[in-house]
Amino acid sequence: MNIVLWIIQILLALLFLFAGVTKLLPIIPMPPPPPNMWMPPMWFLKFIGLCEFLGALGLVLPGLFHRQQYLTVWAAIGLTIIMIGAVVVSVMTMGVAAGVLPLIAGLLCVFVAYGRRAYLTR
Repeated sequence: MNIVLWIIQILLALLFLFAGVTKLLPIIPMPPPPPNMWMPPMWFLKFIGLCEFLGALGLVLPGLFHRQQYLTVWAAIGLTIIMIGAVVVSVMTMGVAAGVLPLIAGLLCVFVAYGRRAYLTR
């Protein structure tokens, strides 16, 4: 189970690193949204990008350094909360099909938090 958790943690970390960096440092300027589509403020997108970036580091670094490994559980919980918001916003703006990928990422974060929960009691 430890190997499965590590594989999921690394894949989630790569996903959230990519998502966070693209929100923090947009390489291509974002096109303006269509007139009837809601777009969150830029400061909020930067905040979410920072949370995703730090959450990605929190999924992997405590286990690599064998220090404060309970932070992995908290990072997974925090990323789960972000994914709940992503599912809601995706479904409201683009339909149910757009909410499937954030839902899967959120469920994987829940699995990591559950699988690493023993570190909370140490």
